[in-house]
Amino acid sequence: MMNSSGSASCCADIKISAVVLDLDGTLLDTENATKSVLKEFLAKYGKNLDKEKEDRKRLGMTLQASAATIVKDYDLPFTPNQFIDEIMPLYRDKWLLARPLPGANRLIKHLHKNGVPFALASNSLREYIDAKISHQEGWNEYFSTILGSDQVKSGKPSPDLLIEAARRMGVDALKCLVIEDSLVGVKAAQAAKMRVVAVPSGSEADCSLLADIVLHSLLEFQPEIWGLPLFDDWVDKALPIEPIYFRILYKTGCVTEVTDDGKSALPCQVSGLYFGWAESGMHRISKVVVGIGLLHHSSTVKRNIQIHMIDEKANEFSDQKMQLELVGYIRRLNSMEVESNNVEILEEDKSIASCGLDQSIFIHHFSAPFNNNGCCVSGEL
Repeated sequence: MMNSSGSASCCADIKISAVVLDLDGTLLDTENATKSVLKEFLAKYGKNLDKEKEDRKRLGMTLQASAATIVKDYDLPFTPNQFIDEIMPLYRDKWLLARPLPGANRLIKHLHKNGVPFALASNSLREYIDAKISHQEGWNEYFSTILGSDQVKSGKPSPDLLIEAARRMGVDALKCLVIEDSLVGVKAAQAAKMRVVAVPSGSEADCSLLADIVLHSLLEFQPEIWGLPLFDDWVDKALPIEPIYFRILYKTGCVTEVTDDGKSALPCQVSGLYFGWAESGMHRISKVVVGIGLLHHSSTVKRNIQIHMIDEKANEFSDQKMQLELVGYIRRLNSMEVESNNVEILEEDKSIASCGLDQSIFIHHFSAPFNNNGCCVSGEL
């Protein structure tokens, strides 16, 4: 069992031959893309969405199990199959908006480039998996095999999906590494006797207790721990990332995320020290370094954002709304920062960010910043 540091000395003698990846909440941010679908559907039948219930009960479920639970919990006038027929077209439309989670494309391309077999194994039906990844460049071609819960006897937490993925890749299950975000997925990996890395989604912190290693983001993943090839994409202590966009209200010493519906546009897996650009209400664009953390309080998750304006006077930006575009990643949060909810931006972090934003690999975003209001943001439907 490893802690959230992501280090694993006891894994040093493990030689992993293949990787099995979950989809929703691990690679693809389907939750934010589809967050309004169930709420609006229930409203048509005079029902109010119980947000806490949905977060804690359904994450990682198969479609059939999820539908049966919703019909029962909300006393809907449908059979589970009728409910699926009614709501799935609404989800399909929204899946087109789902974005890869931070580090997902990086990991997929790295494994493919280095010839490491890797599978996609999801509790979604295979046709829904295909629909979700159809707009993600290279995903269909890169995976060694793709499996849905309808292609095996039982979905997760049964080990069937993972064992079948290993069989199709021609790899011993004991030499497979699973990367998951949910408790049912981690339990499936354990049942398959595979090693498992957890990158928990929101209320799924419980899966941390059963995983070999716990990460806050795929950007923290260290393949060398498992005998896999090292990443080679760091640039002078900074990692180029796909841009992450979100809005904040900035007051000196206090940062609040601005949302349209009260729900964060950032998925839980955005965690760590980042840098990028901030556009203020004065249409002024400035360099920033940003610390983003999450603190779990029983069933709730609180996001903590710290921001430092590089080469600017902070008081000039007080009481202003800003749009942020994060283009680089510096480091994960240490255990003290996670536990204390105090993300400290060090002088070294500021220096790395400032130098990084002067380099072409990062500065190219500056030429057309903020022309995309999309944000990086799981359900198994």
